[in-house]
Amino acid sequence: MTKRELDTAPIQEIYRRDGRRVFATLVRLLGSFDLAEEALQTAFVAAAERWPQAGVPGNPVAWLVSAGRFRVIDQLRRQRRMTPWSDAAEQIDAMPDGASAPDERETVEDDQLRLIFTCCHPSLSEEACIALTLREVCGLSTEAIARACLITPTTLAQRIVRAKAKIRDAGIPYEVPGTDELPRRLARVLRVIYLVFNEGYSASQGEDLLRTALSSEAIRLARLLLELLSEPEVQGLLALLLLQDSRRTARATAEGELVPLDEQDRALWDRATIAEGCALVRQALRSGRFGAYSLQAAIAAVHAEASSPEATDWAEIVGLYDALLRFEPSPIVLLNRAVAVAMRDGPEAGLMLVEPLLEGGGLGRYHLAHAVKADLLRRLERPVEARVAYLTAFELTQQEPERRFLVRRLREIGG
Repeated sequence: MTKRELDTAPIQEIYRRDGRRVFATLVRLLGSFDLAEEALQTAFVAAAERWPQAGVPGNPVAWLVSAGRFRVIDQLRRQRRMTPWSDAAEQIDAMPDGASAPDERETVEDDQLRLIFTCCHPSLSEEACIALTLREVCGLSTEAIARACLITPTTLAQRIVRAKAKIRDAGIPYEVPGTDELPRRLARVLRVIYLVFNEGYSASQGEDLLRTALSSEAIRLARLLLELLSEPEVQGLLALLLLQDSRRTARATAEGELVPLDEQDRALWDRATIAEGCALVRQALRSGRFGAYSLQAAIAAVHAEASSPEATDWAEIVGLYDALLRFEPSPIVLLNRAVAVAMRDGPEAGLMLVEPLLEGGGLGRYHLAHAVKADLLRRLERPVEARVAYLTAFELTQQEPERRFLVRRLREIGG
């Protein structure tokens, strides 16, 4: 590693861990996605110039927010003086009160939650909400979001641009709404926090299986949301995230290789996190007003409380999936139910449910569906067919640990 790489390594780590938090605060202070993005980049350039000599400040997030904000405002003021016909004056006037003179009492702790509520405003379509949140709150690339949404990057980019314009033109405030407005936006906010967690729990592409900073941020946001609105489905979502996250250490080897659920060392599961998640899901279910997240959490709880794959109550899991289908009749839920049926009744029973999902059930381009089929065929000792399914899954996945796992499976069956 070069000296420059050593000098900038702490800055790169802070960018990965806290970059989107800095961005969310800058959005609040500058009142613009575009100005906030410019300020974010400017702040990290300034940090790369200053920190190697002066050292990383005690509160790097606050330093970056202040540096980015002041530099962008100074730039706009110079532009206004030199080119009066530019839109710099309008941009400065449009900033929230106090943007140029920050109040030290302001906190950045819930700025990402504010930004999520802004992105989930009822005037935006659900597709736009999800795209905008994943791009601006999570920092995912346009290409990665487009793949997840099964649309072209150009279409996705246009969707994001239109959503930003609507927020700007309608004057939608960057704030958590009052308690009377919270329920109207709750479903969308739960959805995007869930998607943020999923991207951290299993990255959609790249070299790493986990993006821990994202999953941790999703859990933090879910806790904040529960403080604002103590609803059963908020409890259910937090329970689900905690129960999934409790397995994080066991999901990958020290070298970053994927470890499937049935091969994980359950001694590595975080029992304190499991206990918290199970308590939350019990509260949600007892309320009688639970929904899809609470049922998913209940499924995760059955897994978490089992001492081994064989000791898992697969009949209960199948029953919970049957209940979940009434709330969320999606092909993904049907696929997960098929896996549970295969564990309860054998791989042949599971395969009979998976094949229709691949042929006409909307999962023909979903790599995990092909991986499930391959695993069932492997267990049925049908290696030739299993090899075809594993190769299809390999071609469809964009994540390197999953690709390496599929290669290992192919080698095991002689592929």
